[in-house]
Amino acid sequence: MPELPEVEVTRRSFANAIEGAQVLAVRLGKALRWPLGCAASNLVGRSVQGVGRRGKYLLLEFDQGWLLLHLGMSGSLRFAAASELAPSGAHDHFDLITTLGTLRLHDPRRFGAVVFVESLADTAARKLLGRLGVEPLSDSFSAELFFIELKQRQAAIKQVLLMGEVVVGVGNIYASEALFMAAIRPTVRAQRLSRARVARLHAAIVEVLTRAVEVGGSTLKNFSSANGESGCFQLETMVYGRAGLPCRICATPVKLLKQGQRSTFYCPTCQKL
Repeated sequence: MPELPEVEVTRRSFANAIEGAQVLAVRLGKALRWPLGCAASNLVGRSVQGVGRRGKYLLLEFDQGWLLLHLGMSGSLRFAAASELAPSGAHDHFDLITTLGTLRLHDPRRFGAVVFVESLADTAARKLLGRLGVEPLSDSFSAELFFIELKQRQAAIKQVLLMGEVVVGVGNIYASEALFMAAIRPTVRAQRLSRARVARLHAAIVEVLTRAVEVGGSTLKNFSSANGESGCFQLETMVYGRAGLPCRICATPVKLLKQGQRSTFYCPTCQKL
């Protein structure tokens, strides 16, 4: 599943290229999780002002209204001239055809979403974005506020990170990596973490996500940026996907456990508590 680094990499890969483009046409494929929210023809003539991000949602700002895009479990965006794109296929569900190129959502599993709202204050936008936690790569993500929030959570710290209500976008890969870097076992209750350990985890989250963005995110199966480039963070992971292999620090075999139906990887020696 594309996580925050992959979504941010995607945003950076086409944001400048599409800015100022005017919508010429919209093509809809098979239905996604939610309806578009307006007739496709209503987007024609609007111009793109910029591309933002909130958690794992991309926010395409028009001169009037916003397009909220989510990549779901297996989605990816491509932005290119029409001559560079193949004819739309069965897994291409949305084409935004503009004066500067076509933005296409490819999503084999159809868990992605494209939703139009007139304002980010609209009910639909608040439903999707309203409960998201603080952005981990923003100045709003402070170690002290992180500590205060975690003190109120009884669930395992890995589960709290994945919920996205305290800090948004720390998905499965990066939660495992950040907890390893901070030497925290993923099963410890969030409220039991001391201020010093939370500070280590805070720094690790920022470092892991920043590095992942720098190297283009993780391409485990089919993720690529909007210009077709794959990521390589998966080649640098310390524990994720390495069950049974020796820890890169202490050589203890990395362990795998299930938490809420998600795979968690950790080193039992480096992450004792």
